[in-house]
Amino acid sequence: MVGWLNGWMAKWLDGYLKEYFTQILKNKMKTKAVRLYGKEDLRLEEFELPAIKSDEILAKVISDSICMSSYKAAKQATDHKRIPQDVAEHPIIIGHEFSGELIEIGTDWQHKFKAGQKFSIQPAIYYSDGPVGVLSAPGYSYQYIGGDATYVIIPKDVLIQDCLLAYDGPGFYPASLAEPLSCVIGAMHANYHTTPGSYIHKMEIVVDGKMAILAGVGPMGLAAINYVIRRADRKPKLCVVTDIDQVRLDRAASIYTVQEAALRGIELIYLNTSLYTNPIEELRRLTGDKGYDDVFVFAPVTPVIEQGDSILAFDGCLNFFAGPSDPKLKASMNFYNVHYGYTHLVGTSGGNTDDMKEALQVMTKGLDPAGLVTHIGGLNTVIETTLQLPHIPGGKKLIYTHLDMPLTAIADFQERGKTEPLFAKLAEICDRHQGLWSVEAEEFLLANN
Repeated sequence: MVGWLNGWMAKWLDGYLKEYFTQILKNKMKTKAVRLYGKEDLRLEEFELPAIKSDEILAKVISDSICMSSYKAAKQATDHKRIPQDVAEHPIIIGHEFSGELIEIGTDWQHKFKAGQKFSIQPAIYYSDGPVGVLSAPGYSYQYIGGDATYVIIPKDVLIQDCLLAYDGPGFYPASLAEPLSCVIGAMHANYHTTPGSYIHKMEIVVDGKMAILAGVGPMGLAAINYVIRRADRKPKLCVVTDIDQVRLDRAASIYTVQEAALRGIELIYLNTSLYTNPIEELRRLTGDKGYDDVFVFAPVTPVIEQGDSILAFDGCLNFFAGPSDPKLKASMNFYNVHYGYTHLVGTSGGNTDDMKEALQVMTKGLDPAGLVTHIGGLNTVIETTLQLPHIPGGKKLIYTHLDMPLTAIADFQERGKTEPLFAKLAEICDRHQGLWSVEAEEFLLANN
């Protein structure tokens, strides 16, 4: 009798505690987040999240990659198309390249998601009833969801647009970087070419064509190179990547090598255009003066845009990928070639949900975006990093939101490791991975902080 009573009491207590802590989770969940109140007014704050509704999901953010778009949002605030006008009274959480784990699922979505699942977010939800209409996006428009936070509430806007995506691959940082990769994927899909004698446009880059990626060794350019090399279904025969910074070109060439590209049937050339009196002439020479079928411009700089226009082949497509902060940015275009050479221009901003799904799929099949990452930091570094992003060299700055640690370049791990054991071990791990970040490094960092 006593044993039965003890067993009953244990079960009752276990059930009571579960219910008790569930209520705490529902009603007392706090988050730390970087919130935007106005132009350059970012604040790291701790506050309580409301209990989730039946059509919402509570999630734990693990990693967020800081994007130049967040810098633009912080600089422009309500002048930005995605930022609500009442942000001073209802601040939004910044960050839109994030991943983590689902914690609590509202009853409306329990048929599709479960607690413990890893996730990524397609932030460009284009939901017509959102806070700022069709341009609503996590990281820009919402009070309770953004990547630079410890916990967030995923709203129905995201869920009904199928923009919460399960991730089954290794680690968390690849899922964070799925968003920038999806932008590159979308750009490749958005290029188009004409069909002589008809008005049918053939979407996509030219198979076995000639491609140029201009100003292409920044974070997004690196994502483009990685995707071009590893894409299975469609490749250019020639891919020329340009920049004016030899150090960045050398780093890109060491990560995505000419030899690896050659094994996949691509002639990959890294070109420092600052070394040539006439870079347009040199770029055209590499094509036998025929020009490029697909040109991608990765810097919002007038001379680079005009350079791209000057190297287009017949029926060549120029994709202006770089998002400018200057609303008056202009460049000239050769309209003789538009008329007689069928050259044309497109611009892309972000990818869609299918692009995100493709990004996650290629990552689960082995595409590692670690080459984009050059710095690691904690949530405490987000404000300064975001506001100073154009002045911090290197590629992606990867934030682990539950950690308090300085923003540190991977290249500096070894030096810091002389006095800090954590960085000594991280340096050792990164050395085993060609000096790059890795799932192994991420797992060690999360387990030892």
